[in-house]
Amino acid sequence: MKPIRFIPDGTKIRFMRHRYWSFPLSASLLVASIVLFLISGLNYGIDFKGGTLIEIQTAEDVADLASIRSNLNALDLGDVEVQEFGAPNDVLIRVQTQGGEGESAEEAQQRVVSLVKETLGNTVNYRRVEVVGPRVSGELATTGAISVLSALLAIMVYIWFRFEWQFAVGAVAATAHDVIMTIGVFALLQIDFNLTTIAAILTIVGYSLNDTVVVYDRIREDLRKYKKMPLKQVLDQSINRTLSRTTLTSFTTLLALGSLYFLGGEVIRSFTFAMIWGVFVGTYSSIFIAAPLLIFFNLRSDDVEKPGEGEGIEGAPAS
Repeated sequence: MKPIRFIPDGTKIRFMRHRYWSFPLSASLLVASIVLFLISGLNYGIDFKGGTLIEIQTAEDVADLASIRSNLNALDLGDVEVQEFGAPNDVLIRVQTQGGEGESAEEAQQRVVSLVKETLGNTVNYRRVEVVGPRVSGELATTGAISVLSALLAIMVYIWFRFEWQFAVGAVAATAHDVIMTIGVFALLQIDFNLTTIAAILTIVGYSLNDTVVVYDRIREDLRKYKKMPLKQVLDQSINRTLSRTTLTSFTTLLALGSLYFLGGEVIRSFTFAMIWGVFVGTYSSIFIAAPLLIFFNLRSDDVEKPGEGEGIEGAPAS
């Protein structure tokens, strides 16, 4: 029985000719993303804006998160997050910072606590009540930005040693492209941007890098095998040879993420949306950004072949 192939063997798509539209398109979208971020900003969640944190334990063995969320949303307190915390009957409630006319910040937060307790009643055990201030939220935002930048720096160092500096610059440029585009989409759609979104962005960085490294490894292998072949033809051939792997990996990942997005509930929706977008933009950048960038470095086989190295083997890069 022959295996099903979504992408036929021996495709000869000339990807490099598409750089004449992919580079201007990506440049325009990157500028638009930065402008949107500066003008509209992000719709920061409670993690970054601060608010009231209430930990409760329900009398039932398993807490009814949907019912609790519905009751609290009816209070019109703005952004309210309800999620399981530890045991199945432990619930963490986070309500955004309140500010009313004629009342201090402390009075506003106490009003929130009173409203929540009045709504949920005495059937739950209130284990912890805390207020997260703007200073703590600002530190979280700074830490999140540092984590993303540190990941990009570590990628550059790894690729530099794993391949060569040309590949390192290309991989970081493609990964930064994916991160900025993701932030731009969140700024455009004003989807909640919280700590889980930062986690999604870091996951996107890893996914995009993995895809780019697979393509780069095949390019390096083909550069050694076909030393007289024009660089653009080598790049086209390498991408075509990894096209089946790239598309099938993206497709199966999207199947899982789609299920999480539609069935996973509101709590992880921003995370899964970021991941879905990241898979699309990461696949695009690996093919239409990372590989064509090597043309501008005038890359040739003698740039990547080191003394004593043998011929590359087919397959994914060594870890």
